[in-house]
Amino acid sequence: MTSITDRSTEPGAITRRAGLGLFISSLLAGQSLPASAAASGQLNIGVHISLAPTWFDPGETPGLITPYMLIFALHDAMIRPMREETPGHSLAESSSISPDGLTYSFKLRQGPTFHDGSPVTADDVKFSFERYRGNSNALLKDRVASVETPDARTVIFKLKEPWPDFLTFYTAATGANWVVPRKYLEKVGDAGFKKHPIGAGPYKFVSFQPGVELVLEAHETYWRKSPSIKRIVMKVIPDEATRLVALKRGEIDIAYSIRGELAVDAQRTPGLSLKIAPDGAMYFMYFPEQWDPASPWSDLRVRQAAFHAIDYKSINDALCLGHCYLSSSIVPRAFEFVWQPPAPTYDPAKARKLLAEAGHPNGFDAGFYWCDSSYANLGEAALNNLAEVGIKAQLRPIERAGFDKGFTDKRYKKGIIQGSSAAFGNASTRLSVWAVKGGAYTYGSYPDIDELYPKQLTEVDRAKRAALLEQMQKLVYEKHMFVNLWQLAFLNVAGPRVAEAGIGLVKTYVYTGPYEDMALKGS
Repeated sequence: MTSITDRSTEPGAITRRAGLGLFISSLLAGQSLPASAAASGQLNIGVHISLAPTWFDPGETPGLITPYMLIFALHDAMIRPMREETPGHSLAESSSISPDGLTYSFKLRQGPTFHDGSPVTADDVKFSFERYRGNSNALLKDRVASVETPDARTVIFKLKEPWPDFLTFYTAATGANWVVPRKYLEKVGDAGFKKHPIGAGPYKFVSFQPGVELVLEAHETYWRKSPSIKRIVMKVIPDEATRLVALKRGEIDIAYSIRGELAVDAQRTPGLSLKIAPDGAMYFMYFPEQWDPASPWSDLRVRQAAFHAIDYKSINDALCLGHCYLSSSIVPRAFEFVWQPPAPTYDPAKARKLLAEAGHPNGFDAGFYWCDSSYANLGEAALNNLAEVGIKAQLRPIERAGFDKGFTDKRYKKGIIQGSSAAFGNASTRLSVWAVKGGAYTYGSYPDIDELYPKQLTEVDRAKRAALLEQMQKLVYEKHMFVNLWQLAFLNVAGPRVAEAGIGLVKTYVYTGPYEDMALKGS
């Protein structure tokens, strides 16, 4: 068996480059740290969305980063992102892969416990994998022949055939590697677990008032380190201006998602500091009618017109103070196997010309523009640009949990959908969810892209696989399946009591984390 921490000499080894790349090939076997002083104080976070109870359960993880705001606090995983570019083993003390690429073995560290005091065991790991029903669960499980637990600390995954992305899917692109307590779950059931979740993470569940707040308390025997903050309260404050006012009044200590003029105001306010997570979600327009011959969106020239209609730089400057990364891809720049297409170009004259060539010299009514309500201002800006070239649509903002469910349930069959994703993974995992037949958010697909996907999925030669994924990404761009708006720079503001906000410590993760590393001044 070859250690997963060092496979650079293995024939056909799965090497990684940056971001998630280091997450797979540079996994560090973390060591338990000495306990710090007793936790004290309370930190209040003003969150920009309503919190959904389904996000308490990693077994239902969708292809979004949002649930990790709660999962990172309540739960722990075999391998998870940690600090900056040094993520690695968490509940797993060590791991290895067999030379034939068919067997992955994990050894649990001695000592981690769930919040009820029960030990984390191999049986819990197996149970968590088998009950996982979230994003890409079928893709992951269909390739696993068996999960064995020869003793309380050993878990062995045996694959049906070599699969280069097993670790990527198991430890990053899904929630299957986050461990929940089998005995407790079997006792209370799925519904009971959502009412009072128990995990192995740095914070324990105390109480939850839907639409109001979530209260967490330090798990002081957390294996990595005891959190320094005794209590964390997430207060639901959907209105951006109200969040900033609450921060100025000292009612909260961190305000998520403060943009535009409010961010400028925060920068000018003594005691407040702007905290930027530079590589957040990819935001893009998606056209669910592009496979309908009767729809204007089925004409490539119309989708190209939308691409040239957007004033990317001005929107970025106005909302994110120019900090967002402008890309024409839905794959983040730090992901393994990313191919960078030409930069997006704002050319309204060309957009009008393309519309006229497509038979719409006066534009057309595109119906509704569906979006997550917390990014309605991005939708408004995009709609204004589209209207300037003749594409008219009506904004339909929906609260995030409901919007995402409507997206995956394929309810938004007409109009434009403002999609987004900051889920961990690589180019393959991102395409599997958004651009390939059967993907969670895919309303349609193209045969040439679908044909390439299974070929790259099992290709163990890295260069050949990279070429296949590059070809797929080129096709997605050439067909303008999406019009990417930006890779979000998530702007947040911290108050004067905060010593460590934890924002930007985990690469490509926009919220606070790791929670156990957060600190208040004087604590």
